[in-house]
Amino acid sequence: DADANANDADADHTAPIVIATGFVATSSEGVPTTLKRSGSDYSATIFAKVTHASRVTMWKNTDGVYTADPRRVPEAFSISSLKYDEAMELAYFGAQVLHPLAMVPCIDSNIPVYVRNIFNPAFEGTVIQGRCASLSEVNKDGKVVNWRSKRGVIPIKGITSVDRVSLLTLEGASVIGGAEVAERFMGSMADAGINVLMVTQASSESSITVVVPEDQGKKALGALRSTFELELSRSNVNAISLTDTPMSIVAIVGEGMAMNSGVSASFMSSLAKANVNIRVIAQGSSERQVAVVVAGEDTSRALRAAHMAFTLSQTTCSVVILGGTGKLGSALIRQLNAQKESLKKNLNLGVCVSAIASRKKMIMGESSGLCLSTSADVDEMLTGEKAKDLDMEALTAMLEADVNPHRVVVDCTNDDGIAGFYERWMSSGINVISPGRRAGAGPLSRYDAIREAQRANSAEWQYESSVGAALPILTTLRDLLQTGDEVQRLRGCVSGTMAYVFRTMDENTPFSEAV
Repeated sequence: DADANANDADADHTAPIVIATGFVATSSEGVPTTLKRSGSDYSATIFAKVTHASRVTMWKNTDGVYTADPRRVPEAFSISSLKYDEAMELAYFGAQVLHPLAMVPCIDSNIPVYVRNIFNPAFEGTVIQGRCASLSEVNKDGKVVNWRSKRGVIPIKGITSVDRVSLLTLEGASVIGGAEVAERFMGSMADAGINVLMVTQASSESSITVVVPEDQGKKALGALRSTFELELSRSNVNAISLTDTPMSIVAIVGEGMAMNSGVSASFMSSLAKANVNIRVIAQGSSERQVAVVVAGEDTSRALRAAHMAFTLSQTTCSVVILGGTGKLGSALIRQLNAQKESLKKNLNLGVCVSAIASRKKMIMGESSGLCLSTSADVDEMLTGEKAKDLDMEALTAMLEADVNPHRVVVDCTNDDGIAGFYERWMSSGINVISPGRRAGAGPLSRYDAIREAQRANSAEWQYESSVGAALPILTTLRDLLQTGDEVQRLRGCVSGTMAYVFRTMDENTPFSEAV
């Protein structure tokens, strides 16, 4: 009987191989319909449940579930294993390989779900099985430790994002009362059929912000204004607003976050260092995920920054070298080539030289973030067909568009015009290393502006001056001041001419001849 329950079928004798169509379905009224996105995966896990299958394999075009979207985070890699709860959290927050509902049929029977690559069948992919420990089970130990103390153990499994979201905020409803505000707010969203992705509430002000899909933003705004129409007219509610710029949710997910301190701090710190502003923060009660909302244009930079912060990949610095054909620039490029493997092995650091410039020419990666081959002759590169006339505006635009959170300009020139870009670079969170003295010894107003931009955007500005046997002056002076010493007088020879004379003098050369 074709309508027989699948549970009553003996798969060993009746149908050793069953081929079933996924994605299509029938509603309770008998109307043909579909299971929407990832409906085929959902069909597979449903069949696995009713037939008591030993496993489910989902054949995709990627090597399993990745630590992040490899299109945005090139360093992302396949995760070997996940728990059902972790997989559903990743799927909810945008992991396109999975759908949250696809896991549900397999949970009760603990059926393992394998995600593998149809174009690379030899690769094992990702296996999803088992439940995460509940909060009560995790809290039994009661001991909180910093996650960095667990050498080699990473508390998160992946980082994901949801693009094109909007923030809907109700401000200053303290007159009404927090409980009633929350009830009416969420009720209006439910009545309008709005999909609420995140919620944050400030009880002191009775203000609530929800994150909704961008295409539902105006509908949600209208529903909320209708619900609080009377309160708005009486000024019992200060304002109801909807963001008009693209926003994104960025979330870290992993069972290891529970009872491990410092995870959120590492996440937030990595975003701050990447100059990414956080608009909303929310942590799931399960302690398996922390999500933030950032500007849409900062999404890729935020993903890469967080991925590096948890050592899911090596820290990669995008480096621009100005004055690459001079003595300093040439020596730096030789050092980077010689130390590449050592940096990777000892410091887990990768250096990507994205642009090199001389006084008149420059060469950049063909696309933002693409590394140049520094093993080639730099002079030939800057005279080749791919080289362009030096354009500091174009070079700066490339730096600003680079989604790598760690960007460094090494200015080996002594060009006052280039020093004029320091403030703009640091305002974008770009770090500067300047062996030259133009920015530090130029107009005081420019120096102060650079310092202010540096402090405001957590950028680094490394510069130094030396005397004698290359002994550093500024670092030594800075260390003295930071350890509480008070400098009362500086004495020395600051004349380049006199320094040359003294350097020329020796036992056989009197002062008169040196002059």
